[in-house]
Order: sequence, then C-alpha cells, then structure tokens
Amino acid sequence: MDQPCKWGILLPFAAMVTVQFTDVGISTISKAAMSRGMSSYVLIVYSNALATLLLLPSFILQKKQVSLTFSFLSGLFLLGLIGSSSILLAYNGINYSSPTLSSAMANLIPIYTFMLAIIFRLEKLDLRRSSSQAKVLGTIVSVSGAFIIILYKGLVILKPSSPSNFLMISHQSNSRWVFGGLMLAMSCLLSAIWNIVQASTVKNCPSKVTVVFFYTFFMTIQCTIFSLIVERNPNTWVIRPGIEMISIVCSAIMGNVFHVGVHTWCLHQKGPVFVAMFRPLGVAIAAVMVVFFLGDPLHLGSVVGSVIIAIGFYAMMWAQIKEKGSNVVENEVHSLASTNQHTTPLLQCRSTEEENV
Repeated sequence: MDQPCKWGILLPFAAMVTVQFTDVGISTISKAAMSRGMSSYVLIVYSNALATLLLLPSFILQKKQVSLTFSFLSGLFLLGLIGSSSILLAYNGINYSSPTLSSAMANLIPIYTFMLAIIFRLEKLDLRRSSSQAKVLGTIVSVSGAFIIILYKGLVILKPSSPSNFLMISHQSNSRWVFGGLMLAMSCLLSAIWNIVQASTVKNCPSKVTVVFFYTFFMTIQCTIFSLIVERNPNTWVIRPGIEMISIVCSAIMGNVFHVGVHTWCLHQKGPVFVAMFRPLGVAIAAVMVVFFLGDPLHLGSVVGSVIIAIGFYAMMWAQIKEKGSNVVENEVHSLASTNQHTTPLLQCRSTEEENV
C-alpha cells in the first residue's frame, strides 16, 4: 500500500476516534461542572456565545459571498430553534443521568430520522426488500434497547476503585435516571428533525461557514432568552475559575468548532455511513470515563441496553449500505440499457471510459 493511500485510510479513522473521545470528554467535564453547582443553562449560553465569537473571523474573511435573504435567515433561525431546544434537553438530561446514557441514546438519532422519513413520506418502505426489513428490525431493536437502558439499572458490574476521586459526584436515583433518559430521548428526536429540516434549508447555500455561523448565532440568542427566564439569580451567571471555566472553553472549542470541522471533512472524504459507524464507540469510551473520572458505577442495564441499541444501529447501517449498492447497480443497468438502445458497441464504451480515466 502506498503512503498517500495509507494516510487516506488512517487519517479519517483517527479523526473520528478523536471526535468520539472529545465528545464524551465534553459530556464528562460538563457533568462534573454541573455536579459542582454550575447551571446547565449558563454553561450552554456561555459556550455557544464563545463559539460564535470564534466563528466570526471565518465568516467575515470568507471568500464566498452569500445573499442573506429573509427566507434563508428564517430557515437558519428555525434550525437554531430546533438545535437550541435539543441542546437544552441534552445537557439537562446529562445532568440528571450520565454521559454513558447520553452516548447510548445518541445512536437513536438515525433511527428517529428513518421513522420521520417514513411518516412524512420522504422514504419509501418496501417490506419485500431485505434492506427495508433490516431497517424495521433495527428500529424495533434499538428502541427496545433504549427502554432497557432507561428503565433498568441492574447490578453494578464496574465501580471506581478509590472513593476519593476529585470529580466524584452523587449517584443518581432511579427517578432522576429515568427523567434524564427521557430528556435525552427527546433531544435525539429533535436532532433527527434537525437533520431533515437542515437538508432542505441549506442545500442551495454554497458557504458552509455562513450556515454554521448563523446557526450558532441564532442558537446563542435563543438559549440566552430562555436561560435568562429560567435562571434569574445573578450569582448563577458568575463563572468561577476551575472546572466551570474549563467546561465552557472545551464545549465551545471542541464541541462546536472542532466537532463541526472534523465531521465536515470526514463526510467529504468518506461519506455519511463511515462517520455514523463510529457512534457506538462513544458508549464504551463514556463507560470508562464515567467510572474513573466521575466515580459513577457502571450498571448492567447500561451495558445490555447499549449493546442492543448498537445491534439495531448497525442493522440500519447495513441496510443503508445495501440500498446504496443496489442503487449503483440499478444505475449501471439503466446506463447499459440506454447505451444498447443507441446501438453503441460495448467495447467502444469501455475504451471511451478508459480514455477518460
């Protein structure tokens, strides 16, 4: 294998693994900050505001000029509203439960996206095809796993060796765990809705920098308005140095700028299926980090539910890969049929293709 080809494989792989580590790390640090008394609403507002400021130079210095029409900005405002609602639910869900549960529930996003696509007739479901059967089965399996991980904790199978961990947090009660899981499930549903709305809103925009900047900008304004209503104590908005400051900076830099940049690059290099395949890895990373950094024990229900969700998730991925391959074959058949109708010799077509290559 030559060196460019080797790096073409290793770099996207390493990038996506790094993203999973950083995403779980942000959830873990945020959980620690909120457990020390920091408001989740304050964390969201400050981190998004910082991310907006970091994105501002790229927006000003970009070469592509975009016409900022009312309809375009309205679409981004709607995206921001959905995104702000999702992130508010996500951070509060982590506060009530655990980063492990958050990583596991994130695998439901493609499941929800598929269900919404069927409801709104954006995707056809043909149960005679094995790919459609796999999607339905994967949906049922993943939702079942989600119910297990939310409603059943089970025995403790891994706990911290030392009770003096500096990020030690109080263990969640069953009611808090269930409530946090439901909030995370709603957050994932909003993320799926965001995916569908985003596809129709920004498909004609040539500048991804503009989309990301205004999305983050609108989300910051919306989160600020809602958070000021909820958090009326001025002392809550005072940031103390230490874990609170670290969580804001990490969420802004790694959660917004780095995450978006790496995902965009990997999508361009390898496609959406490659990016999505790394989601279940975050569950394993979260389980280890939560035990050793937060001092939160790992329960049997989390492991069983996460494995079941991952099985359903990969069933969905297999179905998408199979459908993509079938579409390629169908396109080649149609192309060959069209070529034969024009009485073009097959050898001539092959020679032409080789010349083009």
